[in-house]
Amino acid sequence: MPFAACSDVKIYYEIKGSGQRLLYISGTGTDLRRTPNVFTSVFPDHFKTLSFDQHGLGQTDKPDEPYGMALYGEDAAALLDTIGWNDCYVIGASFGGMVAQELALNRPELIKKLVLCCTFAGGAGGASYPLHELQHMALEKKIKFRLPKNDKRLDKIWQQENPEKFQELFEQGLKAAQFAANEPGKAIGARRQLEARAQYNTYDRLPELKMPVLVCGGRYDGQAEPEAVENLAKRIPGAELAFFEGDHYFSSKTPKHPKK
Repeated sequence: MPFAACSDVKIYYEIKGSGQRLLYISGTGTDLRRTPNVFTSVFPDHFKTLSFDQHGLGQTDKPDEPYGMALYGEDAAALLDTIGWNDCYVIGASFGGMVAQELALNRPELIKKLVLCCTFAGGAGGASYPLHELQHMALEKKIKFRLPKNDKRLDKIWQQENPEKFQELFEQGLKAAQFAANEPGKAIGARRQLEARAQYNTYDRLPELKMPVLVCGGRYDGQAEPEAVENLAKRIPGAELAFFEGDHYFSSKTPKHPKK
């Protein structure tokens, strides 16, 4: 299994596919052992795709100490340096979009083009839903609460009209949440990631970005609301903005053509 020693942690990563180099930075709680993931998507069919388990997640080390968003960006840069990628395309989704912003601001020479999906700037630009406030909620209640946050179409009326489908989505969420639940350090790493997310704010620094940037979001995303996505795009000079007919996870599905 490929690990890279970056600063004080070992980072687990995978590379699949061929073509131009692409770094995909995934969202909150992502573990590459769980599928579907970026490597079961279309990306490796078109790019030499690199992704990794972030600080405190999956098979990467999980120290019990404050992480901070700057640290997540440093991890991504250190991984690229370690494997010898001097530049690449970068896609950051959700929490990964926050990490990608830190990477772009601190190591812009590493990024040829940047895509920020379903994410936000923080500060005056607005934030996504404060997931850290749900940490003490019972697991099953939390999953049922988050489903309509991820997709605003799944409101109470839809749930009443589609009880079997809602139950199916709930069971999928429960299975994902219970993956490796008793693994040492998992709860610590998950908590530390949410703490870092809660303090996130790049709003004042975003005008420094010079590389081509695409900012995109799902029209029915209740976690990274369209307004926050739009504010992010407005803050980056020359950024292109696109919305898709999807939810918070639209980028992991097959979207329709974007509408400006």
